[in-house]
Amino acid sequence: MPDSLISSQPTEVPRSRRRTTLLPRDLGLIALFAALIATLGFVAVPVAGVAVPIGLQNLGVFLAGAILGARRGTLAIVTFLVLVAAGLPLLSGGRGGIAVFMTPSLGYLLGWVVGALVIGFLTERIRAGKRFFPRVLAAVLLGGVLVIDLLGALVSPMFTGLDLGVTLIGSAVFLPGDILKAVLAALVAAAVHRAYPIPPVGIRRGESGS
Repeated sequence: MPDSLISSQPTEVPRSRRRTTLLPRDLGLIALFAALIATLGFVAVPVAGVAVPIGLQNLGVFLAGAILGARRGTLAIVTFLVLVAAGLPLLSGGRGGIAVFMTPSLGYLLGWVVGALVIGFLTERIRAGKRFFPRVLAAVLLGGVLVIDLLGALVSPMFTGLDLGVTLIGSAVFLPGDILKAVLAALVAAAVHRAYPIPPVGIRRGESGS
């Protein structure tokens, strides 16, 4: 049949391939967001009395989950952390190496993985519409701000020796900045989903994932 007669309807994707195979586009997006998180590491603000500096890298984590979804977003964080563990100084303040995972930062780094997973999981279940932004914002606040800061506060006492209550109170200094970053991430994610929606994992543009 001539190409001109082929239907322009979306191509049905076999169930065995749906959301399982990472396409080159998926790998490229994972690498892109890992690089974005690394780039944001050049901005860090040390705070007196707090073991972990305030930075913008968790903004990249928020965006990875909200834009790429659970699987690709989580893989972007894991890719970044593998590079850090390999010795590349990609964390805020030029930190890198396996020793970073034996500091108070460990809880926050683990929180990045879980946070991106939760944000992506929730965002994938939000339908586009007038209330898309507030719902994405809620996903980022829950999966990003709450999960990351909570895990960071829970693990930090293992390295600092401080009481958990003191650590939780100290972590409150991150909340205003994290909430602002969550709003920014939700705005960007909502704009991307409206202007250039990214197909699910393993689904090429023009294919039907239903």
